[in-house]
Amino acid sequence: MTDLYLYDDALARTFEPFALTRPVSELRAGAELLRRRWERISNIRATGFIGAAHLADFEEFDAPHALPADADIAAGSIVANSRFVLALDELLDPSASAWRSSGQVCAVRLSHPVAAASLADGTLSLESLAHGDATELRGRWVSAIWDFIAQLRTQLADDIDVLAASVTPSAHPAVIIGDNRVTIEQGATIEPYVVFDASGGAIMIRRGALISAFTRLVGPCYVGSDSTIVGDRVANCSIGDRCKIRGEISSTIVLGHSNKGHTGFVGHSYLGRWVNLGAGTTTSNLKNTYGTVQLWTPAGMVDTGQQFLGTVFGDHSKTGIGTMLTTGTVLGAGANVYGSGSHPKHVSPFAWGDGEPYVEFQAEKFLDVAERVMKRRDVTLTDGMRRHLALAHARGTRS
Repeated sequence: MTDLYLYDDALARTFEPFALTRPVSELRAGAELLRRRWERISNIRATGFIGAAHLADFEEFDAPHALPADADIAAGSIVANSRFVLALDELLDPSASAWRSSGQVCAVRLSHPVAAASLADGTLSLESLAHGDATELRGRWVSAIWDFIAQLRTQLADDIDVLAASVTPSAHPAVIIGDNRVTIEQGATIEPYVVFDASGGAIMIRRGALISAFTRLVGPCYVGSDSTIVGDRVANCSIGDRCKIRGEISSTIVLGHSNKGHTGFVGHSYLGRWVNLGAGTTTSNLKNTYGTVQLWTPAGMVDTGQQFLGTVFGDHSKTGIGTMLTTGTVLGAGANVYGSGSHPKHVSPFAWGDGEPYVEFQAEKFLDVAERVMKRRDVTLTDGMRRHLALAHARGTRS
């Protein structure tokens, strides 16, 4: 049986605020996780991921575990670059020895055993492991965290078209505007007085989801299993599983298990897992000058070239009532900010307060909160998860 590994290269490991708490393969691009794209087209359940050492205890739902640094990767295994957003309708040629896109190798089938230690720091390129002719694959590369948002509309359109083809739709009472496909999976609930505006793209609602009355969904738009949309306008968004969304939100990815349960505008943003936004939390996604937005990265502030860019919310981050976030904000993992004053464009991981200087969100207190939050979604904070988050806290507060 062939093994499949997802590889976070050195560039992927700079994708903060998420790189502190998860491998890039467990991020959502368009309507699907990056890992699940590779699993779908290869028909192989991922064996593990190769990432930064501080992710050794990462544990989440069906995600594979980190490959130990002292392990060997067997000949015949497939190693895929986590940053490649594979088209969901691709087919992986079982006889190919390497795959490429846009002139870069995105996956290889190993011709000989490879020590995991050689990939440990992310600097080894898959090109160096490729042999023979490479087969072309369709997809998109992600070179920076804001690419997920910049590519969202196009990626959603591609993904929904493929995913909807395998779903048996159910009847619903919503009003449909436009000619693009609207797919409601059996088991989803659509209340009366819902409008699906499919003029600009397709819409897909997964089983167990609830779309409440007086909601307007604008395509392309994807709503994951068991999520609830509680009114207002949701446009060009990818909403993961077990989320609650109320108020206007546009061009935004919600990884899953997060809450925007009240009014307040969020646009061109990315919410990690276990995020909670207090009532009235609002992101700016456009500068008054209409210029391009700068975003904090581990290498410093970078001009993204994007005119629209809101906030990137790290895993387990929280905002209080009425929090206002400026254009191009990065809210670190576990940060808890509140108050009516302004917050800087970069808030460090596990910061707590209404402005600078922040105090540290103490580790045990943070873990207690995380356990309570996760329990509300019927998820247990395991010992492995606790170790992982404790290490993330130690690393995040040390930097």
